[in-house]
Amino acid sequence: MVDDSSLRAVGWTRSLPMSCGVKAARDWTRGHLETLGWSRSAPETVEAVLLTVSELVTNAHVHAHSTAQLVLTWDSECLHVTVHDSSARLPQPRNPDGDALGGRGMLLVDALADEWQSHPCRNGKDVTACFRPPDAAPPGPPDEAA
Repeated sequence: MVDDSSLRAVGWTRSLPMSCGVKAARDWTRGHLETLGWSRSAPETVEAVLLTVSELVTNAHVHAHSTAQLVLTWDSECLHVTVHDSSARLPQPRNPDGDALGGRGMLLVDALADEWQSHPCRNGKDVTACFRPPDAAPPGPPDEAA
């Protein structure tokens, strides 16, 4: 018998220079989510992914003053949205002043994504948020008989 336990995934990548608006990142991402059928099957997840892409690409442009390398990877369970930038400074959710116009990006990502993480790389950092559409949610605990 052949062991076919290798991970199967599909992915896309795009470089978004600072001169490229965040709308381009959202439009590009929306197109790939449509190929997965999520616009029909998981529209709430699509909106969460698009808002997260906006926040992560904006962070790369504004805080890292860097081109954003956007990578989407679907492994049949989770969509991994990764943005790489050239700053080694890791993002931290913070409690912004109530009157502040910014400072809520990572709080939004934390609320929208099923999970997220950041880690330093040789030439900057990667921030990855994972999204599971409702039909790909991991199984919960078994129901107990009452």
